[in-house]
Amino acid sequence: MMIGGPLLIVLLPGVLILMLTWLFRKMKWNKVIRMIPSMLTVIAAAVLFYISYVEVRGFEGAGYLFLSMFLLLFAVVSYILAKKPVQ
Repeated sequence: MMIGGPLLIVLLPGVLILMLTWLFRKMKWNKVIRMIPSMLTVIAAAVLFYISYVEVRGFEGAGYLFLSMFLLLFAVVSYILAKKPVQ
């Protein structure tokens, strides 16, 4: 449950970020605009990592750490999706 809970919490915003990136790509917008969701997600993951490591600490902070790592994985997938050339 320590890993499954954060994964289930991140699924909703992660899928929303992927859909938003896909929509920006489908609309053939500029590459910088297509990468905005992934950049904001990386910032959010960094903030969650800071909270888990500095503020909460310990066993309770591990939940925030897993949350930030799963969010970072969605950011990487979104970045790859945004960098693909538009056909």
